[in-house]
Amino acid sequence: MRFERTERFKRAYLKLDEQKRQALKKALRLMSTDINHPSIRVKKVQGTKDVWEARASAGLRLTFTWVGDLIILRNCGEHDKTLKRC
Repeated sequence: MRFERTERFKRAYLKLDEQKRQALKKALRLMSTDINHPSIRVKKVQGTKDVWEARASAGLRLTFTWVGDLIILRNCGEHDKTLKRC
């Protein structure tokens, strides 16, 4: 699995504190080896055509699009704020 980060994702990542960054890195490692790992709970974002979400922690989400073996990271941050910006 390959990852590509959008500018929006990069900006949002830099705003996270160190604990949230570590949780996000762990989620990305899991995604790279097993996209269906139960702890990241990957699912399609309701009401969108091709946007997916993954859980990095209880309140931290990341959104992405999925094209073959490429995952384009779109956004990350608090659950409600991140999903509203799909």
